[in-house]
Amino acid sequence: ELGTRNFFERDGRPYCEPDYHNLFSPRCAYCNGPILDKCVTALEKTWHTEHFFCAQCGKQFGEEGFHEKDGRPYCRDDYFDMFAPKCGGCNRPIMENYVSALSTQWHADCFVCRDCRQPFQGGSFFDHEGLPYCETHYHFKRGSLCAGCHKPITGRCITAMFKKFHPEHFVCAFCLKQLN
Repeated sequence: ELGTRNFFERDGRPYCEPDYHNLFSPRCAYCNGPILDKCVTALEKTWHTEHFFCAQCGKQFGEEGFHEKDGRPYCRDDYFDMFAPKCGGCNRPIMENYVSALSTQWHADCFVCRDCRQPFQGGSFFDHEGLPYCETHYHFKRGSLCAGCHKPITGRCITAMFKKFHPEHFVCAFCLKQLN
């Protein structure tokens, strides 16, 4: 039996197989065990193939690869959930094109009037308490819709009966003559 076991030589010295691998094989960044077979080299580290997985969910990486943050690997879904900016409308991660407004980012489909959910005419919107509104709903929120025509009041107005009116819409309920 003497001399029949495999050995490894390094710098002129013999080593049994387990000790050679323990001393000189690359180490897995996850388990710190010696790597004896296939390995993954990523993020300037070496890993057993079964130990290279998402740092958040533990899923092994497929065809889409991985994303790195602070030296740790993440699957696409977890990376965007954890680190991508969030949409001001739906709070989901923004992964591609976006609108930047009101000190935040929005999916294009989410940047709509907060009340009626309609896109803004001509790209113009109104800011009320940090949220986007169309002109009508902005004035409704601010209490500046005419009680007569229900359109926004942007100039002079008459306040009566706890309501606001365009001057030409503050009229007698019977004869419809303009009141001053």
